[in-house]
Amino acid sequence: EHSIPNSCFTWRNTDLRCDYASEIPMGIATEALKKVIIMILNGEKLPGLLMTIIRFVLPLQDHTIEKLLLVFWEIVPKTTPDGRLLHEMILVCDAYRKDLQHLNEFIRGSTLRFLCKLKEAELLEPLMPAIRACLEHRHSYVRRNAVLAIYTIYRNFEHLIPDAPELIHDFLVNEKDASCKRNAFMMLIHADQDRALDYLSACIDQVQTFGDILQLVIVELIYKVCHANPSERARFIRCIYNLLQSSSPAVKYEAAGTLVTLSSAPTAIKAAAQCYIDLTIKESDNNVKLIVLDRLVELKEHPAHEHVLQDLVMDILRVLSTPDLEVRKKTLQLALDLVSSRNVEELVIVLKKEVIKTNNVSEHEDTDKYRQLLVRTLHSCSVRFPDMAANVIPVLMEFLSDSNEAAAADVLEFVREAIQCFDSLRMLIVEKMLEVFHAIKSVKIYRGSVMTEVRRSLGEIPIVESEIKKEAGELKPEEEIPVGPVQKLVTEMGTYATQSALSSSRPTKKEEDRPPLRGFLLDGDFFVAASLATTLTKIALRYVALVPEKKKQNSFVAEAMLLMATILHLGKSSLPKKPITDDDVDRISLCLKVLSECSPLMNDIFNKECRQSLSQMLSAKLEEEKLSQKKESEKRNVTIQPDDPISFMQLTAKNEMNCKEDQFQLSLLAAMGNTQRKEATDPLASKLNKVTQLTGFSDPVYAEAYVHVNQYDIVLDVLVVNQTSDTLQNCTLELATLGDLKLVEKPSPLTLAPHDFANIKANVKVASTENGIIFGNIVYDVSGAASDRNCVVLSDIHIDIMDYIQPATCTDAEFRQMWAEFEWENKVTVNTNMIDLNDYLQHILKSTNMKCLTPEKALSGYCGFMAANLYARSIFGEDALANVSIEKPIHQGPDAAVTGHIRIRAKSQGMALSLGDKINLSQKKTSI
Repeated sequence: EHSIPNSCFTWRNTDLRCDYASEIPMGIATEALKKVIIMILNGEKLPGLLMTIIRFVLPLQDHTIEKLLLVFWEIVPKTTPDGRLLHEMILVCDAYRKDLQHLNEFIRGSTLRFLCKLKEAELLEPLMPAIRACLEHRHSYVRRNAVLAIYTIYRNFEHLIPDAPELIHDFLVNEKDASCKRNAFMMLIHADQDRALDYLSACIDQVQTFGDILQLVIVELIYKVCHANPSERARFIRCIYNLLQSSSPAVKYEAAGTLVTLSSAPTAIKAAAQCYIDLTIKESDNNVKLIVLDRLVELKEHPAHEHVLQDLVMDILRVLSTPDLEVRKKTLQLALDLVSSRNVEELVIVLKKEVIKTNNVSEHEDTDKYRQLLVRTLHSCSVRFPDMAANVIPVLMEFLSDSNEAAAADVLEFVREAIQCFDSLRMLIVEKMLEVFHAIKSVKIYRGSVMTEVRRSLGEIPIVESEIKKEAGELKPEEEIPVGPVQKLVTEMGTYATQSALSSSRPTKKEEDRPPLRGFLLDGDFFVAASLATTLTKIALRYVALVPEKKKQNSFVAEAMLLMATILHLGKSSLPKKPITDDDVDRISLCLKVLSECSPLMNDIFNKECRQSLSQMLSAKLEEEKLSQKKESEKRNVTIQPDDPISFMQLTAKNEMNCKEDQFQLSLLAAMGNTQRKEATDPLASKLNKVTQLTGFSDPVYAEAYVHVNQYDIVLDVLVVNQTSDTLQNCTLELATLGDLKLVEKPSPLTLAPHDFANIKANVKVASTENGIIFGNIVYDVSGAASDRNCVVLSDIHIDIMDYIQPATCTDAEFRQMWAEFEWENKVTVNTNMIDLNDYLQHILKSTNMKCLTPEKALSGYCGFMAANLYARSIFGEDALANVSIEKPIHQGPDAAVTGHIRIRAKSQGMALSLGDKINLSQKKTSI
């Protein structure tokens, strides 16, 4: 109990007290003053120390001491218990006055900044002449802090300086320094807006010559004035136009945003959009590019602005010069949304140039993905504007031989759709296909292509015998093998080292030394053989229908059957790395049977009904796209109901005007992490729903936390209440996390007076999408008690995964690829009392925040069974896939509950498990 007073007594007598101030060692005085400040912050009362510091520390001429003293004067109690100013503070006030007249501009400026924090008018009143005099100091640092001090004093104690707006206005007119002018103008905006507007009107033609910090404040003033009083728009909109030409990117960005809110005229929208495009092209930071592109996307969402942006599509495409994939993706999507019959030709020309450019760039993962994006964009243009297909197809078909399988698959999908939809282009497509067919590298592309040069790709047949001969060394590498009257095959592409065919460890030549299709088959990929059999059957049946000569018919059909038979033989032999599957054997055997019988029914199925099925699939896909576009356009269109009240701007009351969203206020809230979502208007989505009680009402310390989830971090705003009659010292919130969460910094300890309360904020960084738990306790010391530290254990805070998951879309091919790649799977058994399959699916979609990729048409109707693919993406870029396979057991009656399984796949274990837990918790729907 006596240790603290003794130590204070020691400091007073040895460290801070001396007969001559100059004799105190600076290091000792500095350390002692720091300890005193910490003790006062911890709630210690040191009444006798104030005079000691005034006598022995205040006269010291040291910059570190000066800084510490400013902190000390800010926190030390300056009044008696009855609220009167301490007599000692008169001496301190005199020291302030001397510092305000000090020759060193840093000391003057620091003192002026300190005076902004003083709340005692009696201390400030004697200093007003010195503060006014600082406005005329030669150094800008002193002048700009003098403006801040005058503004703060005027705001808190107007009677001390009633003429502050006039004083600052005169100062602003004569001031040359940009930072001083900015502070002065900022004060006039908040203290006397009319004077600020008068000054702006007087110098509106010189605004372009001002510094960027002042220009930003001018933009903010114009926005606020026009927001509150729309009649002022005509007065200041020209100034905003001029600021679009500012040399500062920040000013241009704010001016463009302000111009859009002030005017919806096409010229204003075009000027703002052009400014955004220039910023996107010139700024090197990719994050800035993405933010500015988002502004352009927002402009496009407005129906009245869309046609203006359509004229700027070519300018927008200049952003494609950026190497970043995300920027390019967003730019292409924006351009595709804005494409029209007027600009589609120019767009296609630019995209074709970009596609050709990707050939000249060294192979890189992003280059491949960019090429894929370009292919998809050209595909969409051709579907929406069929006249463009003839220009696009020749360029794209070169990429069927691309090493990037995904880009080649997109081209193939496009070609398949084009050959089905555009009859006039069929000859062109077939010719180009024959040109590039021999260069195709991917088995999947082979499988989907038209199998014309089949013999060239297969090599010598029968395959098994020729392979055994080659491996036994009976064929020479340079020997040529005649295949037929048209196709030629060089044996260099099918030569192997000499070794027994029965050897399991025979060495193989390079992949390019064997014909491509033969290589796929020897690698064990017989699914391509099943596709080949179907294709050969269709070609043979069509050949029979077109060519009347019986001999030619039989010859062609026999050749096709020979190819299938030799593939079957190869599959059953020991030569391939993997044997042929039963499914592929069944498919090839079926095709052999169809060709041997040539029945009219099979002819119809293979050549007519298969094509009709493809046509129906493409039509359904096109219909789905049109439906989604229609929904998007309906969202954008502002519909007004017949009985909605009409709001006239001129008749709107001032308090109603203020209810409109203030963009500057919203951006400030966003920067502070207090982003208000639209759902917040709903009482159920208020803050109270996110408050978690951490301790009981009977605990000595009551605590509750508001959990605010930002994009990459969680802010815990913890209210701590001292429910005892004691002072709690070193009250510390100690937190720990479970899962992929990390506490950014430990909250500082604080002192709580009896029945006092305080708010403690803690930031938790989130690294991935998985459920997390935050737990901990509150520890404190009771003032004057000899016992150990007290501890109150807190309840756990569970972080919901749904705050990070957003619905997303992907193609079927991407879904299948991710499904094959992702290694973590979580299988959840359906356990619900819901009886309708569609209702259960909608319930899962709502509870998991995922999007259903399966088209509505595929889910419509009722057959007692449903399968659907779901997809979502986290804000960290993690993908989550789910496959819902459910059925309604009809034999159990109409009231039987839905049964089945949901399989979840994700790249990380945490996400797969967390989504499974979420489904398990939510799928039990309580009976109404």
